[in-house]
Formats: sequence, structure tokens, C-alpha cells
Amino acid sequence: MSFTFAIIGRPNVGKSTLFNRLVGQKLALVDDMPGVTRDRREGEAKLFDLNFTIIDTAGLDEGPKGSLTARMQEQTETAIALADALFFVIDARIGLTPADRAFADFARRADKPVLLLANKSEGKHGELGAMESYALGLGDPIQISAEHGEGMGELYDAVSVLVPPTEDEDDEHEETDEERATRPIRVAIVGRPNAGKSTLINHLLGEERLLTSPEAGTTRDSIAVEIEWKGRGFRIFDTAGLRRRSRIEEKLEKLSVADALRAVRFAEVVVLMMDAQNRFEEQDLRIADLIEREGRALVIAVNKWDLMEAQPGQIAGLRRDADHWLPQVAGAPIVAVSGLMGEGIDRLMQAIVESYAIWNKRVSTAALNRWFEEAIANNPPPAVSGRRLKLNYITQTKARPPSFVLFCSRADAIPQSYLRYLVNSMRETFELPGTPVRITLREKANPFAHKRKRPN
Repeated sequence: MSFTFAIIGRPNVGKSTLFNRLVGQKLALVDDMPGVTRDRREGEAKLFDLNFTIIDTAGLDEGPKGSLTARMQEQTETAIALADALFFVIDARIGLTPADRAFADFARRADKPVLLLANKSEGKHGELGAMESYALGLGDPIQISAEHGEGMGELYDAVSVLVPPTEDEDDEHEETDEERATRPIRVAIVGRPNAGKSTLINHLLGEERLLTSPEAGTTRDSIAVEIEWKGRGFRIFDTAGLRRRSRIEEKLEKLSVADALRAVRFAEVVVLMMDAQNRFEEQDLRIADLIEREGRALVIAVNKWDLMEAQPGQIAGLRRDADHWLPQVAGAPIVAVSGLMGEGIDRLMQAIVESYAIWNKRVSTAALNRWFEEAIANNPPPAVSGRRLKLNYITQTKARPPSFVLFCSRADAIPQSYLRYLVNSMRETFELPGTPVRITLREKANPFAHKRKRPN
């Protein structure tokens, strides 16, 4: 594992802004409101020729034992324990506060190298606060502006004492099938607020890695964690709950939802979690439709199954409900689970692996066109405006998800209902349940279109 820094400090000093600056992406949510970050988030940082791991943490704050604030601090303490060194961040414009002094003692007790960063030092207003920070006894402050990128050279000088430079690798190559088979599968867990997403991931990890609470909206950032199941790696993203747009009022929730949607686009398999007692509600269907439009493999997890009264035929009923409410992803695997009790976890992981394999599936052109001829013979395309539609042949252009090009005449006249017939027939014939299937229509070129008519 590479050298690791944990960014610590009181709330709202710019820790997440610095994290985003060093990883080169806006991964962590940033807002003027204190306490936006709750879970710890890891990323691969690059500072010129230095590469290292960095952990963003919740602002150090005190709270009653067992409270959300206290558990946020426990996450920060875990990050400090995992790190090799610390970035202790203060707000240079505000200057030292009693909280800064208290948490500087906390950082010293960690007995690890500490770099004191006086953030928001742009302009003359940050100079005085940076000078005050000498009183913390953590060495010379490094004046930076994480938002504007100032002071990165001085930060590089300090970090390079601890982290050796990394040689650039010029042997970049395209990922092979063998490498893809060993790379972790990217999985996003999405659903309405309080569906139990973080609880499920904690059970997979075997530790309280993610904050959980009966209160909806505990998760804000999309947090990625690595797990292994039966020798296969997974990179799982916990996301904020997705509510109807009309109910989202606060700016912070809008940022959280946007972060969750980015996680869906980055994922390969998306697990849609529903509450067993309130399943297939309108928002669940909207989320499933979003996953299908983004072209991701879908697995449905019905959580809190331990709260349901046992009755015969319940699982078969789930299958019927899923196919009824979500015909666009007919056959998507549906698994009853209990994130709290750990029930159904193996079945869920197996469903993710199988859905990933289907999402990557390729069909030979010969088999595809044998099916195509039979499908057309069984149900010919309708005539439109008295003219027959001619479908020539079909070929697969890519997987992830399975995508096909259908060569035909008058592509704009082919009804959507006929395309749905072809997709459903293809799902059944080539065993493509649940995964999105794309068919693009392309008109076959007319070889005589460029020739002029002969004069009479």
C-alpha cells in the first residue's frame, strides 16, 4: 500500500476542498455548511511527481457517546490509525480557535508526522492566522489555498521529505479480457433514503465502516470500499438516498444526489435496494429506469426481509412483481436480504457476479442472424403506409451493455413495439435477463442512389 496521509481538522476548514485538489476530481462534497463530510473517503493523490493515498475525514468535533457526531469522530480516529502521516488543516482567515488547540493535542498524541496546513491563505487576510498557528507547536505552517491551488509547491517540498517520487510508467496498454476478469467489479448501491444501504455494506465488510442511523439522509458522499467474496474483488459505492426531485430542497441534498448519480454512471453493476415493507414505490421504479437508461446491469435487493411475516410463495411473488413493474429490464435478478442480520448476502453477491457476466456477453454473428431470421419469420415487421419494411441483418457492435446494429430500410418507420418484440425475443434466446439491450437502426446504403436517371 502507498504512503497514506489523513486530512484532519475542525469542521469547515477546507479539508474536502484539499482532498479534491490532490485527487484531481471533485469526489468529496464541498459546501459552506460545516459538517458536510461524515464518512471517511479514500483517494489516490498526485502532487507533481509524488503519488500517495489520501483520506478525507469528518471535522473533529465532540458529541455524546453513541451520537452521530461521536461516531463521525470514531471514523476520523480510524483514519488517523490507518495513516502514515497527517495533514492538520486550520482556517488562516479565522485564525486559531480553542477547537484547533484541543485537536492539535489530539494530533500530537497520534505520534505520527504532522504537516500543519494554513488553508485559505490567499490574500493578506490569511497572513495573521498563519502566524498564529506557530503557537500549536506543530512546526512551520505551510500556507496554501486549496480552492485556488496556491502553495502547492511548498506543500510538495514538505511531502517529498516523507514520500519518494514515483517514476512515470510509459507502458500503458488497453485492458485485456484476462485483466478485466481479475479487476474488482464496480458496484453502486442505490435506493430511497433509509433503505439500509450502509448497513448492508457494513455487514459485507464485517465492521462499522460506514455511518448508519435510523434517521434518513445519514449518507451524503458516495463512499467506495473494497471487499473480496469467494476470491473475487469488488469496489462497492455507498450512495445517498434518492428522493423525488420535487422533495429535494436543500443545496447539500442536491449535491449528494448528483454524487449518487455519478456513482451509477461509474458503476458496472447497480444494486437497487428497496424496503421490503414498501417495495416497488414510484421512486423505486424511477431509479430502476435511470439505471436502465444509463446502460448498467441491474440487481434488485429487497432489504429488511427479516421484518416480513413468513408466507408461502413470497419469493415467487417478488419475481412476478419485478417483471410486472419493470418490463424494460425483464428477468433482472431479485434477492430478499437482511443487511442487519446478514441473510441472503451470498445470494446477492452471486447475482452481482452473474449480472456482470451477462452485461459483458457477446453473441456470434452467425447465431445472431439465425435467431434474426426465425424471429422475423414468426412475426414479420408490419407494413407502414402500405409499404413493406425490409430488415436485412443484425450484428453486435459491443458489450457492456450488449449493443446491436440492425440494418434495414426506412429506419424511422420501424415501430417501437416491434423493437421491443425483438429485444424480448433476444433476451429469451441468448439468456440476457435483466441487462439493458440496445438496438440501433441503420439504413443500408442504396448502391444506385447516386446514379442519375438516363434522359429519355
